[in-house]
Amino acid sequence: MRIMLIEILLGGAIATFSGLVGFLISKKLSNRHLDLYTDQAKAKAAAIEKEAELLLERAALKAKESAFEAEKQYNEAKDRALKDLKEREEQIDNKEAELHREHAVLESLKVSVERQSEGLEKIKSDYEQRLDKAIHAVENAAGMTKDEAKETLLHQVEERAREDVAHIVRRYENEAKEEGERKANYILAQATSRFASEFSQERLTSTVHLNDDELKGRIIGREGRNIKSLETIMGVDIIIDDTPNAIVVSSFNMYRRAIATRTLELLIADGRIQPARIEEIYEKVCAEFEEKILEDGENVIFELGVTGLHPELIKLIGRLRYRASYGQNALAHTLEVANLAGVMAAEMGGDAKLAKRAGVLHDIGKALTHDFEGSHVDLGAEVCRRYNEDPVVINAIYAHHGLQEIETVECAAVCAGDALSAARPGARREVLESFVKRVGEIEEIASSKRGVKQAYAINAGREVRVMVSAELISDDEASLLAKEIAQEIESKVSYPGDIKVNVIRESRAIEFAK
Repeated sequence: MRIMLIEILLGGAIATFSGLVGFLISKKLSNRHLDLYTDQAKAKAAAIEKEAELLLERAALKAKESAFEAEKQYNEAKDRALKDLKEREEQIDNKEAELHREHAVLESLKVSVERQSEGLEKIKSDYEQRLDKAIHAVENAAGMTKDEAKETLLHQVEERAREDVAHIVRRYENEAKEEGERKANYILAQATSRFASEFSQERLTSTVHLNDDELKGRIIGREGRNIKSLETIMGVDIIIDDTPNAIVVSSFNMYRRAIATRTLELLIADGRIQPARIEEIYEKVCAEFEEKILEDGENVIFELGVTGLHPELIKLIGRLRYRASYGQNALAHTLEVANLAGVMAAEMGGDAKLAKRAGVLHDIGKALTHDFEGSHVDLGAEVCRRYNEDPVVINAIYAHHGLQEIETVECAAVCAGDALSAARPGARREVLESFVKRVGEIEEIASSKRGVKQAYAINAGREVRVMVSAELISDDEASLLAKEIAQEIESKVSYPGDIKVNVIRESRAIEFAK
């Protein structure tokens, strides 16, 4: 038993020792693995640190390249700006030189006019002296009373003075006309050659296409309910006749007619034509058109390069697409005037952008005449004042209808552009009665003058040809007569564009061979 106990103790001691030895060996192996992992971690950290350094170096290099590129672009932009500034300075110097030359020409013309005025005063003094001598001579020789002699001589002197004045006026008018025509032709040529406009003729009706004539019955509806609803809601006349696959929308208001046409097209495409659906589609189309006219106005001012306009004015510009005057679309006319005015103002040394602004707003009142009482001139001026537009714009609105004097180069360019756009062949059409009345007034004014034998209005009323008696009217007096007729036509007749007054004086000798 004792031996057995000793064996057990010995076995336990051996097992304990073995366990202790195993534990020590295992601990040593674990320490080795830990060192290995530590070395691997240190190697990875070193690699990461090296990669970070490389990335930092690359970022620094890229930053330097970006800075160099930015500096290069800055220098190029600076060089371009300096070059542009130099070119602008040269242009300004050239403009100043041209203005100095024109000023010198004006000064010389002023001196010439003053000399001519002195000459006229001298002629007048000579006439007065001759008149006094003639009065005494007539009284002594003819035995006439002083009043009778005075009346006779005054009449003679008046006739002679009229001839002399007419001769002088004609000579200087010709000189001024030649110079003015040369400059005006150059400016108009520049304006018209640099702007070409499309022409669209507006009518009072629009046609809606139908794929099937059976749709006409559905549009009319039971007992005419649908067509009555359409005409009541949209404010237009709908004409349904025997024309195949078409119905006609009629209205003098182009905006309402366009909305009605679009509403009908959507109803036909939808197929559900009934009063409730008509009202729903109509309201939807009205909202679309309000957005469209604002978009049209924005496109116009973007095309012209005009900035700073109030949104309400932009909306009114878009609404001009649905207005017409003498058959000419108001928006197309406005674009023509704005572009022509900009070119002409630039040629005359004015502000092209301001001229375009005045041109695009000169007929803005036409967008309001269907909704408010008053002329489009007064309405346009009022709305532009409300939104603090430039005084030049207000002056152009009034001046292009002769209600104010032209105060600036820009206003003059707008008035000229308006006349060009209105007078362009085919741009406008008129009612026959108004045309006949205008032509009759022109011929009546010309025929009422002394010495006129015949007067004819030709070239669609844009020219009046006046035949005068050679015995009663001299060549110089013919020039004065043309001016008198032109002035009276301007004051008494309303017309678009210009009217040419052509006075013809000729003498004929007739003999028969027998």
